[in-house]
Amino acid sequence: MARQEKQKRKLLALVRIFESETDEAHRLTVPQLAEKLEAQGIPCERKSIYTDIDALREMGYEILLQRGRGGGYWLAHRTFELAELKLLVDAVQSCRFIPQEKTGALIGKLEQLASHYQAAQLQRQVYVAGRPRSQNPQILYSIDALHEAINTGRQVSFHYANGKDHTVSPWQLAWDGGSYYLIAYQEYDSKAGVRHYRVDRMSRVQVLQDKPCAGGALHESFNLPAYLKKHFNMYGGPEYRVTLRCAPELREAMLDRFGRETILIDEPDGSFHFTTPVCVSGPFLGWVCGFEGKVVVTAPAEVRARLALLSRRMADVYGC
Repeated sequence: MARQEKQKRKLLALVRIFESETDEAHRLTVPQLAEKLEAQGIPCERKSIYTDIDALREMGYEILLQRGRGGGYWLAHRTFELAELKLLVDAVQSCRFIPQEKTGALIGKLEQLASHYQAAQLQRQVYVAGRPRSQNPQILYSIDALHEAINTGRQVSFHYANGKDHTVSPWQLAWDGGSYYLIAYQEYDSKAGVRHYRVDRMSRVQVLQDKPCAGGALHESFNLPAYLKKHFNMYGGPEYRVTLRCAPELREAMLDRFGRETILIDEPDGSFHFTTPVCVSGPFLGWVCGFEGKVVVTAPAEVRARLALLSRRMADVYGC
């Protein structure tokens, strides 16, 4: 039994050496492997390492050998390729809802999935300099609690940044504009319906095990992609079916924003128009104005009136 335990320890140590100290550009010979094992207090005969490598190969580890000068053994396949780890590191660094100190910890864990040499490359990936980051140290625990509530169909309570406490039925988590949002059903304080909350502005999230989620019928018909498309920067507002007339060169931009299934109707002058549900808010009006007349709201009259009022206010502000 003692011999079997020693062999297990030896194989585990050998795996860790291959994972942390080898890659295609950094190989180890059998004498070097034996030296590293002995440094860990695991004496071994060099010839036994060949048998150990064969055993690891049978277990699924892709350990390759390059013969000749500068050759040796290395671990050729990992759970994540270096390019995939770089992508994950970029994503973690770009997420403004993750506090800076937690970002470093997560990247450190990702580095453990690469060799020491490859891990150095992960530190040189793109960084979104100056981007405001969340100061909420509870964010990852909040996300975990929300996933639990969604999976078990239970309500949650939390304190929000506006100073209020809320109890809602969580439906889904959504990513939009660099922030994480909880999409939930709320049935108090105002007309019952779907609401959304920025997760990094939530604290003291608790799963209410004795309260099953409400709003079942509405939940079954809820369409998350459609909900996200009609909310600009996740701002709420009265919902209208808005008709937009656009310049020809904006065809791809509109399909990217509203979805490839959007029906675009061509007009004789080369422009096109389409109708889509929109929660009309300040960000939506600003989005229209940002196209400098290449996007025109043709209906309904209420939304055109709001744009006209905004134009007059801007003219007053800038003395036009």
